[in-house]
Amino acid sequence: MGSLQSIGCHSHYSKRQIEEDEDLLDNGDRKEDIARFPYVEFTGRDSITCPTCQGTGCIPTEQVNELVALIPYHDQRLKPQRTKLYVLVSVLLCLLVSGLVIFFLFPHSVLVNDNGIKVVTVWFDEKNSLVVLAITATLRIRNSNFYSVAVTSLASQVQYMNTVVGTQQINNVTRIQPLSDQLVNFTVKAEMGGPSSYVYFFCTLPKIRVHNIVIFMR
Repeated sequence: MGSLQSIGCHSHYSKRQIEEDEDLLDNGDRKEDIARFPYVEFTGRDSITCPTCQGTGCIPTEQVNELVALIPYHDQRLKPQRTKLYVLVSVLLCLLVSGLVIFFLFPHSVLVNDNGIKVVTVWFDEKNSLVVLAITATLRIRNSNFYSVAVTSLASQVQYMNTVVGTQQINNVTRIQPLSDQLVNFTVKAEMGGPSSYVYFFCTLPKIRVHNIVIFMR
């Protein structure tokens, strides 16, 4: 009978002790104790401290760029979705941007058209038997580019028969805005005398009121 009482007392003590231990683990100190517990690998009989974190559970900051994480082969991060579609879209966008850059920056032709002669002033040099002409002509210059074009120089020449009787060189003429045209006026002075002095006598004949001569301009 005494033996049975002893067993019953021991059982009551163990149950009470277990309840007290559970209460101690439920308080806030339980989490702190677990956090301080070193990170180890249990291999059965013995335990091995993690060589990477040295049992702290955290990777040192200075080793972040040195350590390599192992990812399973079947991990979804190794199989990105729609890779071919993204590559195709990227290639098409690059081709489109390149085509637009070439189209807008590639030099296009600049058209120059003769817009005719506006004014011709004629006077005579009786002393030297010269016919002097001041010819004002107009050029229409069209810029087909998407950027402005500068007309840096304009050279003109007047020819009578096979003889050059006048030239003109103009620098820094004008600047033409993109996709627009502009009229450029220039004046060339020509003198016909010497071997062509007969032109003076022809143009001063009083019997002929209208005198026509043919000249070429470039």
